[in-house]
Amino acid sequence: MHDLVSLGELLLRLAVQSPGRFENARQLDVQFGGAEANVAAACARLGLQTAFVSALPDNAWGERARRELRAHGVDCTHVKAMPGARLGAYFLEYGVAPRPIQVLYDRQHSAFAQLTPEMVDWTPVRQARLVHVSGVTAALGDNARALVSRTLREATTLSFDVNYRAALWSPREARVFVETVLPHVRYLFLGQTEAQTVFEQSGAPEATLEKLSRLAPKATIALLQGGEGSTVLDSGRLWRPSKLHAVQVVDPIGAGDAYVAGYLWATLRGSEPQRAVDAAAAVAALKCSTWGDIPLISERDVQNTLSGGPDVRR
Repeated sequence: MHDLVSLGELLLRLAVQSPGRFENARQLDVQFGGAEANVAAACARLGLQTAFVSALPDNAWGERARRELRAHGVDCTHVKAMPGARLGAYFLEYGVAPRPIQVLYDRQHSAFAQLTPEMVDWTPVRQARLVHVSGVTAALGDNARALVSRTLREATTLSFDVNYRAALWSPREARVFVETVLPHVRYLFLGQTEAQTVFEQSGAPEATLEKLSRLAPKATIALLQGGEGSTVLDSGRLWRPSKLHAVQVVDPIGAGDAYVAGYLWATLRGSEPQRAVDAAAAVAALKCSTWGDIPLISERDVQNTLSGGPDVRR
């Protein structure tokens, strides 16, 4: 039995080296990532038994992506190889203030887009201690939405990240679907901007969490607030990180997924809420210090960050 199983799409990530732009790029950095894959990989690197349910093309790119995820310790037994399919991709341009980061998706008709609930072996989902999915998967089309809906029925304990993407669906579409998910969720994650965009909640974190708890009555709810940290509502009590970490940002992409991974890792290890919130904040900060979607970290890195370890390790 796995500690955590996630379901979603693994993408080819092609990034323009900063401060370059799409229009003058001559080289692209190759990485792999995707919301649910990032969570599974980070949790595996921290010592959990994780698995990924997905589909990849039956070609060299699909094999490369599978090897990359396995290298982090993720069980890819249930990643289906799809003949004649393509690998979804996204192009990334790093902004330098005041320019924002830009993401261009190229994921239509991908291997994952062709995956249907009937093609999935749901055994690992039923047996997992915890299953993680996100709104970005539900936004990908009818097949992907059906996969998320089936996951709600098959999973014993569910974690859900709202993960709203304006390029994939409207706030109204997202809210209508997400509100069908929330009654099933045990752990819910969303950013403050998502709370405002999708749920029209723009007040203080305490008020936002109280209103969301009516939609997700069984859930521990984590509201991510960027540089201001996070606020977590668990069993009627609010929790915040013990400290805000000083971060030299190398790559912020995937920081939210890293927070989710840190929280779920600590929780599955039996940590109390304060320890889980602190672990989540530490993993997210560490992610921002590394290149790529997936944080290249270990449990030792997290413990050193939590304890205020040395600037130089010898």
